[in-house]
Amino acid sequence: MTHDDNRLGFETAAIHAGEEPNLEPGGTGDLVSPIHLASTFAMDRAGDPSHGYKYSRLGNPTRDALERRLGALHDATHGMAFGSGMAAIATACLGLVSPGDRVVAFDSLYGGTRVFLSEFLDRFGVGVEYVDATDPANVARAMTDDTALVWMETPTNPLLKLCDLAAIAEIAHEYDCPLAVDNTFASPYFQRPLDLGADLVAYSTTKYLNGHTDSIGGALVTDDDDLAEQFRFVQGYALGSMLAPFDCYLVLRGVKTLPARMAHHERNAQAVAEFLADHEAVERVHYPGLDSHPQRDLADEQMDGYGGVVSFEIDGDGAEARAFVESLDVFTLAVSLGGVESLVEHPASMSASYVPEDEREAAGITDGLVRAPIGIESTDDLLADLDRGLSRL
Repeated sequence: MTHDDNRLGFETAAIHAGEEPNLEPGGTGDLVSPIHLASTFAMDRAGDPSHGYKYSRLGNPTRDALERRLGALHDATHGMAFGSGMAAIATACLGLVSPGDRVVAFDSLYGGTRVFLSEFLDRFGVGVEYVDATDPANVARAMTDDTALVWMETPTNPLLKLCDLAAIAEIAHEYDCPLAVDNTFASPYFQRPLDLGADLVAYSTTKYLNGHTDSIGGALVTDDDDLAEQFRFVQGYALGSMLAPFDCYLVLRGVKTLPARMAHHERNAQAVAEFLADHEAVERVHYPGLDSHPQRDLADEQMDGYGGVVSFEIDGDGAEARAFVESLDVFTLAVSLGGVESLVEHPASMSASYVPEDEREAAGITDGLVRAPIGIESTDDLLADLDRGLSRL
């Protein structure tokens, strides 16, 4: 049996795309893609082997299987796997900008992305302007003829802000400029930016795509052949930033349960957000699934669900927030997100600790802010753990 990976339903593609069992004579019929650890491949013809593989940095059968699946989850023609989310982001930027160009970016980007844009690209004469992209008009005002890339993230980390991807894509394309979207928080299960006009989607596969807290990786997905060619050159030849075969296997395995996991993440996150919104020790809850979220209508319009991350502000100072996160039992105090286990962190002293206090406050990252990626444990256990911790404040 053969199938077109880009015409499968999402749940079917998550399980089958990229892993076609070889039932030809001499094939083994592996239902799961083998882990091809070879660094180099024997050739039957000099420079042009019939099997297509020369050196694992340039191409690997296990990575190819994952990259086909990544594309299929977006009905896209190109998926590319990288050694980390930041490697994917760096590859995208380096493949798209040149000295003298400008980047227009959401002012609520993940901190690592912002560091790369502001501190690394600046060395090469690339300017970056950050705007409040919750209003597309701010993006439009920032665009110039020198803008070579628009970089968005939605929902954002850690305040779960959204931006209107269809409107921003239209603005970017008026300037013949590609729109890239970091879709890590939503995952392709809840949001597919290419369908909304984006040209490129980026992920940390470390998060929901792998889902089991045992692999670091990144991905880019596009339908644009020219963009894909540029990224593959940077991936294989210029930087060698590809994902290792064993990690490709882990992400292939993790993606198979992505639909089931994301549905469970969302159910638990909605319950946690509603519980926190009614708790007297909590001042504010950030979650797109709440009616109180200022962009709830946009979430309903461009997403198929609200995701698995909740952030909230306790009625207390930084010391009390740290005491709270350190008191929990079911939630694990750790950075990252997207695994089956629930985590909790205090951004001001953890993931955003390197940001000056005045900049943190301006970005809305207060000393009382807590971020909680919600796992797939018992809902009752999660709520009880939070209730115990909040009762100590």
